[in-house]
Amino acid sequence: MDVLPDSLPPDQAVRASTKRTIELFGSDYLLAAPSTDGNGSIGLSYRRKAEYEDVKELPPSLAEKQAKALAGRPKRPRTQAQAQAAAGPSGSSMALVKGAPGAAAGAAGENQGRSLIQRPSATRQQKPDWHAPWKLMRVISGHLGWVRCLAVEPNNEWFASGAGDRTIKIWNLATGSLRLTLTGHISTVRGLAVSPRHPYLFSCGEDKMVKCWDLETNKVIRHYHGHLSGVYTLALHPRLDVLVTGGRDGVARVWDMRTRSNIHVLSGHKGTVADLKCQEADPQIITGSLDTTVRLWDLAAGKSMGVLTHHKKGVRSIVTHPKEFTFASASTGSIKQWKCPEGAFMQNFEGQNAVINTMAVNEDNVLFSGGDNGSMSFWDWKTGYRFQSLDTTAQPGSLDAEAGIMSSTFDRTGLRLIVGEADKTIKIWKPDDEATPETHPLDWKPTLGRQKY
Repeated sequence: MDVLPDSLPPDQAVRASTKRTIELFGSDYLLAAPSTDGNGSIGLSYRRKAEYEDVKELPPSLAEKQAKALAGRPKRPRTQAQAQAAAGPSGSSMALVKGAPGAAAGAAGENQGRSLIQRPSATRQQKPDWHAPWKLMRVISGHLGWVRCLAVEPNNEWFASGAGDRTIKIWNLATGSLRLTLTGHISTVRGLAVSPRHPYLFSCGEDKMVKCWDLETNKVIRHYHGHLSGVYTLALHPRLDVLVTGGRDGVARVWDMRTRSNIHVLSGHKGTVADLKCQEADPQIITGSLDTTVRLWDLAAGKSMGVLTHHKKGVRSIVTHPKEFTFASASTGSIKQWKCPEGAFMQNFEGQNAVINTMAVNEDNVLFSGGDNGSMSFWDWKTGYRFQSLDTTAQPGSLDAEAGIMSSTFDRTGLRLIVGEADKTIKIWKPDDEATPETHPLDWKPTLGRQKY
């Protein structure tokens, strides 16, 4: 009479149960007989066979689908080494298939499973457009301090510059000659904007003042009072009579241009608002702050639509593309491109290891970025490829430490780049007219590390 396993100690009970099962089901069970260790725990071989025996092959519907996909895919030509490896020693591969049909089916199912995975190809990167290299055309001297801001007039006849010498100067764009000097600020002028619909020039500075200048009389006609500290940036709405300013008090203020009333106080940043831009569609205001965030604002509601927290350092510059619904933000060593309206991340512009103070983009998809150390980079907006990088040269007589880019803007044609620098000069750059893709070929190679999503 058989002894019941329940009446035995645990290790003997396992052995007795195993012996009984072998007697009942024959020697086939030996293939998956459980192994026991000193503690009497059952090994994994039996569980593997019991649990996964019925899922070695794909379900018929999936297998049919995979077979069709494989049949429709073009075959890659085999190399000689692959063909030899597949053939193996003569007859061995055939013997393996004949001896183990289950194994062959399992291998086929495994291969079919692998084809489900679509790995992104690193070689599908978009090739950047060719752009002519930029060269220095003119150096304009006249300011007695760092040139902190620039603005071009809508008719492209003149541009204004504001500097650490507390003055605003108007220059002829074609000749570079000085036309006018405006005095009134008692500290560094940090922001300028020329209205496209009125004969007004707006300025702001570290003296907490926001001024509206009438360009017909060259006098200040309005002040906008409200900021508690220095005002670092301003922008005009392209359609509405609205002015937006931001500064060290960490808020962006929205003003009615005519009545001087403060419509909104856009609060949320925990640090200085270093740059902001206005556009027609939501988000109508984009602000970048030294608290490392970029905020998107709904002008009608006066509320934040979203916060972008990708940057690790303070965001010092923001630029919107003149044609696309995209923008870029820059912090130390990092430029990131975003898609409006939700602020979806598009790509990084990698390679400029500097504190990036300023950016400008034109309609030909050329992005310029200028660094605190005098480094200048020109990028292809679509792909993030840097097609030119150089260092500015400080003017004779100025310190090497004053080789820094503080402000930049393209003129209305996009064919002149105006750059304000720490050596108190304004430099104008233009593309090289004689350059061709043959004389200056595109030195671009796709890399495994860069994937554009």
